[in-house]
Amino acid sequence: MVFGARAVMEAIKSGRQIEKIYVQAGLNNDLIKELIHTAKQYKAPYTFIPQEKLNRLSGKNHQGVVCVLSAVEYASLENIIDKAFSEGRDPFFLIVDRVTDVRNFGALARTAECASLDGIILADKGNAPITGDAMKTSAGALSHLAVCRVEDMRKTMQFLKQSGIQIVACTEKASEDLYSMDLKTPLALIMGSEEDGISPELLKQADRLAKIPITGKIESLNVSVAAGIAIYEAVRQRGVGK
Repeated sequence: MVFGARAVMEAIKSGRQIEKIYVQAGLNNDLIKELIHTAKQYKAPYTFIPQEKLNRLSGKNHQGVVCVLSAVEYASLENIIDKAFSEGRDPFFLIVDRVTDVRNFGALARTAECASLDGIILADKGNAPITGDAMKTSAGALSHLAVCRVEDMRKTMQFLKQSGIQIVACTEKASEDLYSMDLKTPLALIMGSEEDGISPELLKQADRLAKIPITGKIESLNVSVAAGIAIYEAVRQRGVGK
């Protein structure tokens, strides 16, 4: 973590990967205005939170600003897609939507890396922070897996489609069975939070909706388990490892 407005601005300008900047709500002095301007200029994600929450993040003299540095270096989605196609491979991505539990995110990353996905795509807001805890729960997978953080997921999904990548949303709201679907194409699977599922706007953007058959009394799977099932169904269909 980095504390204080000036120190955080220096971290931003130095090119450090910023996970999130937390600013004390109600502060509006010149230094805070300069910090927000710098964050916008360098596209560093920030949010305003109450002083009590800021104090819980750190007991140090934070002066109203706490910056969490990322444990990974974010990758360019366009470069990853170009690389896959240039190598004669169909790109395969996992889109993570509003998964806030660090352990679940780490498990998702671990499965994605084990299945040799090209990367994970997530919005710069609303997901679990990629900190040392996420790195630990991924069993080190985040050291080997590309992570693409995007500002506008809607535009990103449009870009994926324009690149010839099929977007499949895994949701219990679907009428089509995952196992009856062709997943051998360039592919991006969307997994949503256990509490709220996939955002309605992302569901609208998806090419197809797929459900995992559930025959028990509980209506939903843990998101990391569901992702594992969906990812490895695609792996099976592609004949990877044969």
